[in-house]
Amino acid sequence: MKKGDYISSILRSKKTVFSFKDIALLWGDSGSAVRVRVSYYVKNGQLYPIRRGFYAKDKNYNKIEMATKIFTPAYVSFETVLAREGIIFQYYSQIFVASYLTRDITCDGQIYSYKKIKDLVLTDGVGITNNGECSIATKERAFLDTIYINKDYHFDNLSPLNWDKVFVMLPMYSNKRMAQKVKNIYDNFQTKK
Repeated sequence: MKKGDYISSILRSKKTVFSFKDIALLWGDSGSAVRVRVSYYVKNGQLYPIRRGFYAKDKNYNKIEMATKIFTPAYVSFETVLAREGIIFQYYSQIFVASYLTRDITCDGQIYSYKKIKDLVLTDGVGITNNGECSIATKERAFLDTIYINKDYHFDNLSPLNWDKVFVMLPMYSNKRMAQKVKNIYDNFQTKK
C-alpha cells in the first residue's frame, strides 16, 4: 500500500467504526507500524478516537455499529428495538445490547447497556438481521430477549408482533417460565383484540 492509500482505504469503507484490529486487517499490516500511522491520523484529525482501540472517520459515526463492536458477539436488542418498532412508548437514550456479559459503558457521551444472554441464544442467528456492519434483533427477537431478562415487563403495543415468528423462536431459550409468560401475554393480547 502506498503512503496516501492508508487513510483513503478507511474513508472508502462502508464502516463508520473501526477497531484497531479492523484497521490492521484493512491495511494488511500489524504491529508498531499500524500504531504509528493510527496515532498520526488521530493527531492530524483524519481519524476520530472514540475509545481506546476504536476509531471513526469523523464524529458522525453510527452509534449502533459502535455498540456491537465493543464486546463481540453482540447484537442490539431490548428497549432499543422495542421503542423503534412501537412496542414500547418509553424513550431511552442508551443503546441496549445483548452480549455475553452485563455492563454499562459510557463512551463519547453515549451509554451502552450490555445485558447477558446465555451463549446458545446469543450465538443463534434466528431473528437477527446483519447488515455487514452491525447486528440488530427483529422486533420478535427483542420481545423474547426482554422477557428472558425481565420477569415482569410492560409492553405498550403488541400489535406489531408476528406471533408465528415469536413461537418459532421461543424454544431456542429453553426456559419454561418464559414460555408460560409468553403464552399468558399472547392469550391476554388475543382476548383484548
